[in-house]
Amino acid sequence: MATKESIKKAYQLAKEQYKALNVDTDAVLEKMKDITISLHCWQSDDVAGFETPDAELSGGGIQATGNYPGKARTIAQLRQDIEKVKSLLPGKVRLNLHAIYGDFKNEKVDRDQIEVRHFQSWIDWAKKNGMGLDFNPTCFSHPYADDGFTLSSKNPKIRKFWVEHVKRCRKIAAEMGRQLKNPVVNNIWIPDGSKDVPVDRNTHRALLKKSLDEIFAIEYPKKYLKDSMESKLFGIGSEAMTVGSHEFYMGYAVKNNKLICFDNGHFHPTEQVGDKISSALQFLDELLLHVTRAVRWDSDHVVIFNDEIQLIAQEIVRANALKRVNIGLDYFDASLNRIGAYVTGVRAAQVAFLFALLEPFDTLKAYEESGKYFERLALLELMKTKPFGMVYDYYCSLNNVPVAEDYIGIIQKYEKEVLKKR
Repeated sequence: MATKESIKKAYQLAKEQYKALNVDTDAVLEKMKDITISLHCWQSDDVAGFETPDAELSGGGIQATGNYPGKARTIAQLRQDIEKVKSLLPGKVRLNLHAIYGDFKNEKVDRDQIEVRHFQSWIDWAKKNGMGLDFNPTCFSHPYADDGFTLSSKNPKIRKFWVEHVKRCRKIAAEMGRQLKNPVVNNIWIPDGSKDVPVDRNTHRALLKKSLDEIFAIEYPKKYLKDSMESKLFGIGSEAMTVGSHEFYMGYAVKNNKLICFDNGHFHPTEQVGDKISSALQFLDELLLHVTRAVRWDSDHVVIFNDEIQLIAQEIVRANALKRVNIGLDYFDASLNRIGAYVTGVRAAQVAFLFALLEPFDTLKAYEESGKYFERLALLELMKTKPFGMVYDYYCSLNNVPVAEDYIGIIQKYEKEVLKKR
């Protein structure tokens, strides 16, 4: 375990190296205060939710693998886990809730009947913990999603049900934002699509547009609610066509001034979400990110500090868009300690943004604009070996949270004392 003094000394050495490149590390650490990451509640319980005591994830093109001990089975356990995660992270975090995580108190409440009262205890908890909230309609794990269509269903009864659900989610999210005095991003993702070749894509997309128009008919103040829509290339059971494609939602978002959510697991493996950010920001006020790690497909692995995450962070920082991009995580790995998955993923995302902020952008841009491409490439490569880890350690120390590997032992202790007793 490193001492505060040794961490500070290491930071001073790193500071000198970055200063030689005209990068002010103290100023960078101030900018880290602008970065808030939204924790996805579903990592702690494998996307089961609390609608019923024995709720399980089913259908809808998503899948959690593994059964590591310690899954949260009650709201109290989920909150306990989130509070533990928060205690191990520097910087600001918020909590992203799905509608199936309401405090239903064993009352059977169908999705088209949920109300603010079912989430009031979450609002009170968030206020107590100094956290903002985000929200999501849950258009899966329900009998009315079994045929693969929800908001784009040709069955009027089913479509009406889901329209009402999403309307209620927007109302709940707006009230969350009002009470917390902090806008809530309400993100719509639906699993709608076809497993094999469809011949009538057009009608489903026309119905989805009609549903969205109905859903957004009521306006809420943007200081309380931000509306977002999330596309996907394919899903389990919808390999041939997803109704809510990137092109569909991008068009709708631009026309109606809504947020679009870029989930970097929802595109073709060779596509780079980082490259899409500056394009979308030309036409939209804000974006939402769901940061994940896809391995061969949208498999929602724990975020790590890899090239893809680096580019996403770099493009946001280079565009001076930290205040225009809402950052959330979206993965659910049940094959390892879930608290460890949370903390490792959040720290990786934070390191990516720190790495981007430590970049000598003005120098690199000057090289680029003068055609000095060798110099640009050389400096980009050199930045990979600069001591950014020492800067992150100091950032953790300033925030009085475990530094470097120290959090591993703390999580192991929590597993032994809490998780294995569930």
